[in-house]
Formats: sequence, C-alpha cells, structure tokens
Amino acid sequence: KILVLSGKGGVGKSTFSAHLAHGLAENEEKEVALLDVDICGPSIPKMMGLEGEQVHQSGSGSPVYVADNLAVMSVGFLLSSPDDAVIWR
Repeated sequence: KILVLSGKGGVGKSTFSAHLAHGLAENEEKEVALLDVDICGPSIPKMMGLEGEQVHQSGSGSPVYVADNLAVMSVGFLLSSPDDAVIWR
C-alpha cells in the first residue's frame, strides 16, 4: 500500500499517482488499485481516460477497470457532472 498526499494543491499528487499505478500494473502478476478521494477536484478520471464512466453504486461500490489488473475508484465517478461541487470552499 502506498499513500500519496500533500496539504498543498497543484503539486502533482494525481499525476504521480496515475503514473505510479500504470507503472506498477505493468507487472501483470500484481493487482493495482488507484483510489482518488480528492474532494476539491478529483482529476484521476480525466488523467486515466475514464471521463464519463459510471460505477454501479452498491454497498461495496465497484471500481472501473483500466486493465485487467488496474482498477480505479474516484469521487469524480459519483458526480453527475464534472462541474458539480463535492465541497464548497
């Protein structure tokens, strides 16, 4: 498990995380999951080419798969529009 975080926005957390997930998933024996909980601006769906993807909401949720061994779950998937706010600043 690897946690990428910073108190400052715009420093490359999402970019680094997306590249790290793809890099780790190159080893097909590994199962990789990328969790984006950025409530101020979830950008992982766009970075991973998953804009417009929907998850089937259930008690446990369901990730969107980029590859057989690379799953993504983002707060952004739960918004009806990319312009919707998750949190007001």
